[in-house]
Amino acid sequence: MTKSMPQLLDVAALTVDLPEYNLLRGQVGTIVELLADGAAFEVEFSDTNGQTYESVGLRPEQIMVLHFEPTSPNFVPEMVTA
Repeated sequence: MTKSMPQLLDVAALTVDLPEYNLLRGQVGTIVELLADGAAFEVEFSDTNGQTYESVGLRPEQIMVLHFEPTSPNFVPEMVTA
């Protein structure tokens, strides 16, 4: 599967725990700023009322972009072999 670079306003989930920020792997936030020419991302975490409770600069390996729709009806992911 091709991995695209995260973009501004992408929804992303944490792939690691960040106990110093009281954030756990799997928590979902929104990329609100591209840092260091796209080498890092400011991710904002909000509650169900839309109030931000944390905003953290993260590296690409600390997040996974979430996709809500298929890229195209004919999209076939590449097989990954280990």
